[in-house]
Amino acid sequence: MTTATLHRPARRRRRDPVRHVVLVVLSVLALITLVPFVLVLLNAFKAPADYSQNGPLGLPQSLFFKGISDFWIRVDFGEKLVNSTVIAGSVAVLAVLVSILSAYALGIGRVRGRLWIIAIFLLANLMPQEALVYPLYYMAKEVDLYDTRLAVVIIFTAIQSAFGTYLLSSVLSTFPREVLDAAYVDGASRWQVLWRVVVPMSWPTLSVLMVFFFIWTWNEFFIPLVMLISSDNQTVPVALGILRGQRLMDATTTSAAALLGILPAVVFFLVFQRTLRRGIAVGAIK
Repeated sequence: MTTATLHRPARRRRRDPVRHVVLVVLSVLALITLVPFVLVLLNAFKAPADYSQNGPLGLPQSLFFKGISDFWIRVDFGEKLVNSTVIAGSVAVLAVLVSILSAYALGIGRVRGRLWIIAIFLLANLMPQEALVYPLYYMAKEVDLYDTRLAVVIIFTAIQSAFGTYLLSSVLSTFPREVLDAAYVDGASRWQVLWRVVVPMSWPTLSVLMVFFFIWTWNEFFIPLVMLISSDNQTVPVALGILRGQRLMDATTTSAAALLGILPAVVFFLVFQRTLRRGIAVGAIK
């Protein structure tokens, strides 16, 4: 028996307390994160009288669905849900498409000045939306796209693809050259290499980007608030913000509105959590 074998149990004993501490800390943080969601869920199905009597921390005496139905009818939530889904889904697909095309040129094509171009994409992604909103508003007015969902799709496709290009160009710069050279030897063109080699091998990363682009765009508020003034075109976060600003809802209806607002994004995240896990695992292995 070697010396390393003798010291292995001692090392495990020393590591176990650290693992337990990390697990406890992560569990506490997870509980703290879930507290607001639990409160929203409790109060969304609570009658106003029940809320006044027992407060926000009390359990509902009976399930009260009128707050959800009233909010759904008041803001035409089905229409807002369709608007958010169309905008977020379109941005997720288009931003990934633009990102992979740009990153393919920068990461594999190795165009001149690629580092400066990537730096520009990074700086564009770091620019606050408050600095962008007036130029975007002015340009949308000039091309007759103001107060249209297409304008928001174009804006967020550009914003999200800036981050996607920055990330994917770093990933594709380490793409195995042997695979690319073998494809070129077999007679594949650059487009065939992109769609038949690069995209399938990079699909875990692309799918993770697509999920995050959808969730990020779904939660956007400021630019849609400025660009979408008609009720027919507004997204879910904008409808929630405007109605709350008008002080037309009590506490339980507000909780019902918050529940309806976050539920689609949570469902989308849960449906694609396996995709996220697979993509993160592949990235860790690389």
